[in-house]
Amino acid sequence: MIHYNLTCASGHEFDSWFKSSDAFDSLASAARLSCPVCGNTEVSKALMSPSVAMAGEARDLGAPTTEIEQALAALRRQVEENSEYVGLNFASEARKMHEGELPSRSIYGEAKPEDAKQLIEDGVPVAPLPFMPRRKTN
Repeated sequence: MIHYNLTCASGHEFDSWFKSSDAFDSLASAARLSCPVCGNTEVSKALMSPSVAMAGEARDLGAPTTEIEQALAALRRQVEENSEYVGLNFASEARKMHEGELPSRSIYGEAKPEDAKQLIEDGVPVAPLPFMPRRKTN
């Protein structure tokens, strides 16, 4: 795996991991990379300095460093502190609350794409979150 700092043609900076340098080149040339801020597919490598740990230091690879990562971490904290995780029961719980079978409360969880689409079509107020539940991350 290789980590690159990236920039889009609009000047937004972000980062990502790739299987190899060739994998980045292939995705970039096919316009299969896009800026998470504006969606621009003109993405290129940004100037990077090497990450060198001094003797006795360890770099925390899980700490958010960019503005986007910090915003996503803050959103995750907000959701986790103010909502109940209902796991794979999300679609069922959301529908029951919408239909008045359960009292309304803030929930988050996981739903199959077809179940989420049906909730939206039925007018159930749901929205995708830009992160995976902690049990799904490495």
